[in-house]
Amino acid sequence: MKRSLIKDIARQRIARLLRFADEVVSINPEIARDCVEEALAIAKRCRVRIPRFWRRRICKKCHTLLKPGVNCRVRLRKRRSPHLAVTCLNCGYIARYPYK
Repeated sequence: MKRSLIKDIARQRIARLLRFADEVVSINPEIARDCVEEALAIAKRCRVRIPRFWRRRICKKCHTLLKPGVNCRVRLRKRRSPHLAVTCLNCGYIARYPYK
């Protein structure tokens, strides 16, 4: 198979898995975590980037799909340089994203 076709199929599967995980995260977080881990494995195996929208919604430490108000806390911070702080309530990891 062509490399571009393989990457296209991988992108579709990743998108489908992450959408399903988003629907299920409040009902059953373990299934959502399994879907996220499978999507990350597909992305790594096929060398496909996960879109920024999804990448920022996945905890880098425990691979949980973050949903504000359910399993993460979102704060705007002005210390150092202004940034958005997203705290995972499962493992405590804090992701910081700069803004202007």
